[in-house]
Amino acid sequence: MSEDMNKNEPAEVDIKIEKCHRFQFLFFLGTVVINFVLSRGASLLGIPLYLDNIGTLLASILGGYLPGILVGYLNNIINMQGNPGNAYYVVLSTLIATAGAYLGSKGWFEKLSKTLLTIPLFAFLGGALGSILTYFLYGYGMGEGISAPFARRLLESGKLSVFWAQMISDVSIDIIDKAITVILVFIILKLIPDQLKPGLRLTGWRQAPLSREVQSYAKKNVTRSFSLRSKIITIISVIMFCVAVVTTFISYILYQNFAMEQYTYSCRSAAKLAAGTIDGNRVDEYMSEGDSSPEYKQIEEKLEDIKTGNSDIEYIYIYKIMDDGVHVVFDLDTPDVKGEDPGTVIELEEYLVPLKNDFLTGKEIEPLLDDTKYGRLLTVFEPVFDSNGTCVCYAAADIKVEEIRLSSLNYMTKVFSLFIGFYIFVLSLCIWLVDYHLIYPIVAMTVSARKFAYDSEEARDISVERLQHLDIVTGDEIENLYESLSKTIAETVGYLEDVEAKGEEIAHMQTGLIHVLADLVESRDKNTGDHVLKTAAYVRLILNKMRDKGLYPDILTDDYIIDVINSAPLHDVGKIMVSDTILNKPGRLTDEEFAVMKSHTTAGNQIIASAMSLVSDSGYLKEAKNLATYHHERWDGKGYPSGKAGEEIPLSARVMAVADVFDALISKRSYKEPFTFEKSMEIIKEGAGTQFDPQIAEIFIEAEDEVREISRMHESMQSQEIRHISDENDIPSKT
Repeated sequence: MSEDMNKNEPAEVDIKIEKCHRFQFLFFLGTVVINFVLSRGASLLGIPLYLDNIGTLLASILGGYLPGILVGYLNNIINMQGNPGNAYYVVLSTLIATAGAYLGSKGWFEKLSKTLLTIPLFAFLGGALGSILTYFLYGYGMGEGISAPFARRLLESGKLSVFWAQMISDVSIDIIDKAITVILVFIILKLIPDQLKPGLRLTGWRQAPLSREVQSYAKKNVTRSFSLRSKIITIISVIMFCVAVVTTFISYILYQNFAMEQYTYSCRSAAKLAAGTIDGNRVDEYMSEGDSSPEYKQIEEKLEDIKTGNSDIEYIYIYKIMDDGVHVVFDLDTPDVKGEDPGTVIELEEYLVPLKNDFLTGKEIEPLLDDTKYGRLLTVFEPVFDSNGTCVCYAAADIKVEEIRLSSLNYMTKVFSLFIGFYIFVLSLCIWLVDYHLIYPIVAMTVSARKFAYDSEEARDISVERLQHLDIVTGDEIENLYESLSKTIAETVGYLEDVEAKGEEIAHMQTGLIHVLADLVESRDKNTGDHVLKTAAYVRLILNKMRDKGLYPDILTDDYIIDVINSAPLHDVGKIMVSDTILNKPGRLTDEEFAVMKSHTTAGNQIIASAMSLVSDSGYLKEAKNLATYHHERWDGKGYPSGKAGEEIPLSARVMAVADVFDALISKRSYKEPFTFEKSMEIIKEGAGTQFDPQIAEIFIEAEDEVREISRMHESMQSQEIRHISDENDIPSKT
């Protein structure tokens, strides 16, 4: 039954994911509709508000950066069907979406007080930046936009320039617009059930979802240099910047060339039309009669119509160029410059002097782009011929080059606005894909690897399960890396468990060999019994009691205590160098014999030092060397072999001194009978501060009951062993 349920789980998960995606799609489609309906509704009802960012903010706050930016982008694309100029404001919508997603992630829309604080930011993005963008796109002409009536009233006050009148008008309208927007957004957010909100966030997990903390860690991951996420974002930005620069530069050149061709065509058309309005045979008559001739006024009106019909044309005039100067035939007035009267002779401008002979001979004049006393002008001269085909004058049309520059600037602003909006959208899409397909899987593996614990079998199992639970399915090299990492760690854990098992076997074997070696040494002394086992037990008791009291916390670690206990049986290993005669002498030793007996400390030092030289990791042998060398040193400095005193003596040797002497006191030796337990404890107490470390002696005495229990246990074990040997000796021989 459980297997069938497990088989159905993937299908059920796929159905849930499909439903979630369908729900998200409908929600984001709804936000696009909200933008469209509210903005069009405000426009149809004549309400001086935009109301075109409510859906964008909802998508940003609930869905994240990518959905919000996409909804904002679509909002402008849809609105440009009614007004193509809306396309150029897409950068503002994407900036508002980006700000909304960021503030939403920080919880700014959870309380009304914080929500209201976002109004100035959105008003700045939509109003101030929008006003500046409008200026570069169209200039301030007080058109028919939402803010135009208010701007006119401000301008009529006479206290503000056109720029500031339009800026204040745009920002004021936008503050009201964004205030209504954020309040409506806050109300809608409160109406949406909390359990639905997580399902609206657009995610693209290719693994088990990460917690908010791990996601935050992924974005702020501290690395030695740039993080991978930063590098990818930088690469995308640099590539798009380079493409933008190259594309914009090429577009600018092409546009300028196109604009120049168009303006030249406009000038040429106007000049040809002007040339066609006059009769070449009557040029001298026009100059002499001027305004007094009805026909002159009719021609002048036609020239005005030509100029009016082409708003780019700045000046239209007809000149007859002769040796004595330029004779004016027609020269239309403009708002800034009054035209010359007919027949007036003016000086040939400097930029035309090189072309004087061409003018005099009636040649075709190529379009001119030069600085004149009226500014930088594009000028086209069109010859006017009489009935004999002789050039009698030239009709000319001028366009100010400033118009070309402004036109190019307007074009560049449109390109820049479209590019920035598109850049923000592409960057958000790339970051979204990089996060879910690259960064999050890598960080998940990194966190799992860093948290991997090897200290116990349970911890290893939990760590392996955590790694396998990531379930990364990117379908690319990341997934291959994850599978390789999972396999490698699983195999490593298996090998580690084998190594631990082997290590435990080796440790047991090593401990056994130590006891065998110690027993071999002690068995030469026929009266020592299980001295090595009892001293090790006393050492364990003393060290644990010292740690319980908080003594030497930097020294008394688990590893240190284990090393001292394991090496305790080797404290008398040097006795292997002492002869049996001295070791088992029943009476008191002579001075010479005692000197030989004392040499077992230095002999033990040499034996263990030799052993340490044969291994790379000396481990517990360091403490074994301390025990073998210094366990006969005294607190007052009167011990051997070095005469060390106080804490100069290694801690392990000071502990062993108490354990060794006590066991010697209560045990039978070849040269004495055993002391009673009470007498032995009394001797230890008397030796505190002279022979023994007073703290260690005090701890040993305080643990009297436990010491007695250890002593009794080993006496019982020894009695059983003696009884077992006696029973074996009573078995009759088969022969």
